[in-house]
Amino acid sequence: MTKVSQASDNDFPLVDRRARSGTLLRILLLALVLVAAAVAFVYFKNSLENEVVLGILGVLAMLGIFFLVSSVIGFIEVMPQSQSDGMARRFLSSNPDGTLITDPKGRLVYANATYCQMTGATKATDIQSLETLLSRDRESTEALYRLISGLRDGKDGYEEFRLLKPLSEDISQSGPHWYRLKARLLKDPSSNDLHVFQIADITTEREDQERFFRELQNAIDYLDHAPAGFFSAGKKGEIVYLNATLSQWLGIDLAQFSPGSLTVSDIVAGEGMALIESVKPQAGANRTEMLDLDMRRVNGQSMPARLVHQVTATRDGAPGESRTIVLMRAKGKENAESASAMRFTRFFNNTPMAIASLDGDGKILRTNAPFLKLFSGVVGRDDIDNGVVLDAVLHDNDKPKLLHAIDAAKDRQGDIPPFDSRHPADETRHFRFYVHAVIDQDDEAPEEVAIVYAIEVTEQKALETQMAQTQKMNAVGTLAGGIAHDFNNVLTAILLSSDHLLLQARPADASFADLMEIKRNANRAAVLVRQLLAFSRKQTMRPAVLNLTDVIGDLRMLVDRLISGTNVKLEVDYGRDLWPVKTDLSQFEQVLINLCVNARDAMPEGGKIKIITRNMSDKDIIALGRSDIPVEDLVMIEVTDTGTGIPPEIMDKIFEPFFTTKDVGKGTGLGLSMVYGIVKQSGGYIYPDSEVGKGTAFRIFLPRHIVEVVPVVEGEALPEAAHVAVVKDLTKEEPVDLTGKSAVVLLVEDEEAVRRGGKRMLETRGYTVYEAGSGTEALDVLEELEGKVDIVVSDVVMPEMDGPSLLRELRKTYPDMKFIFVSGYAEDAFAKNLPADAKFGFLPKPFSLKQLAVAVREMLDSEN
Repeated sequence: MTKVSQASDNDFPLVDRRARSGTLLRILLLALVLVAAAVAFVYFKNSLENEVVLGILGVLAMLGIFFLVSSVIGFIEVMPQSQSDGMARRFLSSNPDGTLITDPKGRLVYANATYCQMTGATKATDIQSLETLLSRDRESTEALYRLISGLRDGKDGYEEFRLLKPLSEDISQSGPHWYRLKARLLKDPSSNDLHVFQIADITTEREDQERFFRELQNAIDYLDHAPAGFFSAGKKGEIVYLNATLSQWLGIDLAQFSPGSLTVSDIVAGEGMALIESVKPQAGANRTEMLDLDMRRVNGQSMPARLVHQVTATRDGAPGESRTIVLMRAKGKENAESASAMRFTRFFNNTPMAIASLDGDGKILRTNAPFLKLFSGVVGRDDIDNGVVLDAVLHDNDKPKLLHAIDAAKDRQGDIPPFDSRHPADETRHFRFYVHAVIDQDDEAPEEVAIVYAIEVTEQKALETQMAQTQKMNAVGTLAGGIAHDFNNVLTAILLSSDHLLLQARPADASFADLMEIKRNANRAAVLVRQLLAFSRKQTMRPAVLNLTDVIGDLRMLVDRLISGTNVKLEVDYGRDLWPVKTDLSQFEQVLINLCVNARDAMPEGGKIKIITRNMSDKDIIALGRSDIPVEDLVMIEVTDTGTGIPPEIMDKIFEPFFTTKDVGKGTGLGLSMVYGIVKQSGGYIYPDSEVGKGTAFRIFLPRHIVEVVPVVEGEALPEAAHVAVVKDLTKEEPVDLTGKSAVVLLVEDEEAVRRGGKRMLETRGYTVYEAGSGTEALDVLEELEGKVDIVVSDVVMPEMDGPSLLRELRKTYPDMKFIFVSGYAEDAFAKNLPADAKFGFLPKPFSLKQLAVAVREMLDSEN
C-alpha cells in the first residue's frame, strides 16, 4: 500500500464543498460592494478632474473584477474561521485513515486527502462514494448496509471485510486486501446530522494476526501431541486445559471436555490429593515439586505417573493457578531402577496408614501422602522441610510415650509396644502409633532411626466405649431384674397379707389406717420394681400398632397440665404421614411423660419443650453416620428443651438406675432408666445430645411396622392365638361372681410366704387349694389327686422344675388342663420357649387378692 503523504489545507485532495460554497458567496458580495463603492465615488465626486476619477474607478473596478473572477475559479479562498478550525481541518486532512463525510441522503460533504489517495482520486470529480466503491463485492456491500442502517438508528459501529482487489488501481497494491470501516454520527445543530466514515487498510495487521495464530496453533498442536501429559487448573482445582496426550492416557473424550467440567481430584487416585495439596508456595511466589502418584482413568483404573507440579500463590497467600506436567516411565532396562523407585513411591503413598521416618531427636525426615492427609492442619510439607518433631501431632499428655519409643528404637529393640494418642486440637479423634527401629541404616539416610506407622482408631474407640457401656448396662439390667424378681415375691406376700387383714378389719378399727398405709407403700414399692423391670427389659408389655401422631396428640393435654404453673411452653412438630410403630401404648406414654418432666425440671427459669416426629428412610439413617443403627425405615421421636444441659462427664451414666442429679427426695433415678428399657424392649434406639447451658435433646428411633394383610377365605376359621392372656387390664370392674364354686386349684410356688398367702386368699373365695413347692412336687400332687384339678397356678422360676417345664409335662397327660403363670418377669421372657399351641394365662407379680381371684375366675370361665 502506498503511503499517504501529509497535505496542507490548500492541497487539492482536500475537498469541502459546503465550506467552498459559503466562501464564494462572501467574495461575490465583497466584489459587488467594491463596484458599488466605485460608482458612488464617481457620482459624488463628479467635480474632480476626469483623470483622477477615471484612475480611481479603474482601480476599484479591477479590484472587484479580480475578487469576483478569483472566487469563481477558486484561486483565492477566504477563510474567516478561527485558528482552531484550521487545526481541525489539517488534522482531518492528515489522518492516516480515509475519512468521508456524507449527509443522511448519501451526498458527499467532505473527503480528506487519505481517502482520495486510497481510492485513486486525483481531482474532485474523481471522488467516489462508498456505495460505488464497495458495490463490486457482496461482503463489503452487506457490511456498508449494516453500518448505514445502524447510523439511521443512532448507533455507531465498525465492520471488517476482505476485497479481492484494492480500492485503488495502483499496481503495487494488487491482490486481496482487508479493510476496516468505521461509521459514526456527527451532530450538527444547524442542519441534519452527518455520517462520518473512516476506512483503513488492515491487510498488514491481518497478516500479522494470521501468522500469530498459525504459530499459536502450531504450539498448541505440539503441546497437545507432546510425549508428556499436561494440564492446568484454576484456583479451586478446576481443570481449564489438558492436552490430547493426557486425555488419551486417561481415556477422556476431548470433544466432551469443557473447562471446569473436571477437577484435579477427579484424575488423581488414592491419597495423591494429599501430595497435591501439600505443595503450598509462599505469598506472591510459586513452587514446583516432583510427585510420584497414581492417576485415575475414566474406567476407574489407576495409572502410575510422575508429576512436575507448579503452584502459584496470590499476594495474600491463597493458592492460585497450577501447571502440571505428567510423565510416564518408558519400559526398558535403562529405566528399571528409576521405575522401581517410582513404583515404591506409589505404593508408599497409597498405603492405608500414615508413615513417617524419624531421626534420633524425633524430627520427621519424610512422610507419605496419608500422613499429610491424616494430620492436615497440624503439620504440612513446609513444617517437615523445617524439621518439625513428630510430637507436634500428639496430645501433650502422650508426648512422653513417643520419647520412650524413640529411646527404644535407638537401642534397636525389636518389639516396641504401640501407644495411643489423641489429636492435639480435637480430643474426640484417637490415633494409634506403631514405632519400629531402623536396624540397617544406609548411606542415603544415615540419620534415620525409626519408622512410625499411624492409623486413626476413633471409630474403634467409640465402639469399645459403646460396647463397654452396653455390657455395663446389661450387667446392671440383669442385677436389677434379679432384685426386682425377689422384691416382687416380698411385695406379693405383703399385699396378700394386708388384703387378708383388711378383709377382717373394719374401717373404724384403729389398725385399719395402718393396714391401708402398708398396702399403699407396698404399691409404691411395686411401681419402683416395675421401673427396674422396665430398665432390665423384663417387664410385661402389650404391644399394639400405634399412630404416634394420635398418641402424642392425646398426650399433649396431660403434658400441658404437668408444666402448668411454670414458664415453660410446649410445642409439637408433627411429621407428615408418619409410619405406624408397634409398642406398648401405656409404656410409650410413660416414656414421653418422663422425658417431658425431666425437660421441665431442667428449666427452672422457664423455656420451651419441643416434641418432633419424623419418618426416617434408610437414606436418612445412613446420613446419621451411626453404625449401631440398622439401615431400615425408622420413626424418630425427638424431645428437646432449652434447659441447663447435661455435663459431658455424666452423659454415659444418665440411663443407669438410681443415678440422678436432682436434690434428695426429688427423684429416684429410675425415670431415664425406665425410658431406656422401654425403648430397647420395643426394638428401638435412644440417643441423648446435650450442650451445657443450651439444652438437651433425646432422639428415639422405633422400627417402622409393616402391616401384613392376611387374606381370609370365606367360611374359614381364624387361627387361634398362641395363648390367652387373662389379666388384660387390672383396673377394670370386678366380676359379679368371684367365688370358687367348689373348683380345685393347685398352687405351685417356691416362695413359702407367697404360697401360703395365695392359698389362704383363694380359700376365702371358696376354692379348694392344694399347694406344691416346685414343679416336681406338683406332678406328685396331681398323681395323688388322679388329675382331679380344675386349674394350676404356678410360678415361673422355681428350683428343680420351673413353670414352663411343668406345663409341658402336664400337656402330655392332661392336654386340656387350665394353667396360669405367675411371675415378676415379663411374659415374653418365657412364653417364647413354650409350644406354639400352648394356652395359658398370665398374672404379673406383685398382685393383690382381687387380681388373683379375677385371674383364676376368668381362666375357669374361658372356653377350652
